[in-house]
Amino acid sequence: MMQVKLAAPWLECDLGAPHRVLSWAPHRPGYQTARHILWRQVRNADLPADLDVGAWLALEMAGRDAVCLLTSRDIAFHQIARATVEGVTAQALATVGLSNAEAVGARADRTGRDWDKVMPSYGTINIAVQLSLPLSDTGLLEALSIATQARTAAIVAAGHRVPGGAIATGTGTDCIAVAAPPGAEHYAGLHTAQGEAIGRAVFDAVAQGAADWQATIGPQSEG
Repeated sequence: MMQVKLAAPWLECDLGAPHRVLSWAPHRPGYQTARHILWRQVRNADLPADLDVGAWLALEMAGRDAVCLLTSRDIAFHQIARATVEGVTAQALATVGLSNAEAVGARADRTGRDWDKVMPSYGTINIAVQLSLPLSDTGLLEALSIATQARTAAIVAAGHRVPGGAIATGTGTDCIAVAAPPGAEHYAGLHTAQGEAIGRAVFDAVAQGAADWQATIGPQSEG
């Protein structure tokens, strides 16, 4: 399963072999074949308002054949969780920042917010999940839905509040990547061993990340 290496500003998830990867990552989104999923930690100085972030990230990724996620969360605070169900193993790597947390179906009013002051603690929820069971592209899509559901469940359980008092369900900039060896299995739902393993691993990693955030930064996003 995945090997994780921290070399700031990079956090590297090595899947051990090329996998099918599905994500909405800023670099190489959609269906890809890759061995590595990377995090690039950023600061205010890295992303000025007039920057073409996609082009900048492509330059940063030159020579690296990987899917890449972005976060301002300190990548030293990464969490790894693993679950095995009926011989199927899922491993999740997560970084959790909640400054821009949102409750689904509504957006917090952040007009007038001084982003330069909050960006050092600004974050997002980034997750990479590796499954041992080979999946088809259809199975990978269902696996992504289970990982997303587990992310949401973990944040709701954490009770983090957005401006106005609602319970957060995620952040405005979350990203999830799921990876599995290519195969013919089309199903990864909640009734399957693979769905249970994905859900448990992601929930545990995100829950621990949220607890770390709340202990060090606070239980509510700033208005």
